Amino acid sequence: MARDRIIEVVIARHLSPEARAAKLAAFAKEKLAEAQAAHRARRGTVPPHETIVDHRRGASVDSVKPDGEIVFEFELIRTTLLSIADMLAQASPVLTGEYRRSHILFADGQETTPESAPAAAQEFAFVNVTPYARRIEAGISKAAPEGVYQAVADIAAKRFGNVARVRFTFRSVTSGRAKADRQPAITIIPR
Repeated sequence: MARDRIIEVVIARHLSPEARAAKLAAFAKEKLAEAQAAHRARRGTVPPHETIVDHRRGASVDSVKPDGEIVFEFELIRTTLLSIADMLAQASPVLTGEYRRSHILFADGQETTPESAPAAAQEFAFVNVTPYARRIEAGISKAAPEGVYQAVADIAAKRFGNVARVRFTFRSVTSGRAKADRQPAITIIPR
């Protein structure tokens, strides 16, 4: 998991309960805006988040109790997976489009999509199941002379290193689409 950040706030007890709740809500909104700005500056995008107020998911920050708790859970792993999927598509050589359509994501060995991947999975792996994926990785395509998976893994490791451990490897897979041995793969292990 990505590192959690916990901030405890002390608000003067002489204020009314409504004033304490309002100050806590304002402080939380300020910290959320700072976190979103940091994500935008680092990654160029702001990951979606869920707000949990006093253990109620989706509650308004303004509904916090005077001594309550506000949690913002950012969907960092899903953003990472979506970005890697996009990078793979962009880096894919296209003759017929089969290679670009053959990037498959697995979460703990089960085929999934970046949009519906379970955030609690221990390991994610993108694998291309076309029979010629290893040859493309070896640089036979003029459109991808450096290959695809290793180049994308190197970029993703630098970009998302604080969220997950990203590595280039080879994997054998069996999916509803194909069975393939020692195919280029990118593994993503959440921190």
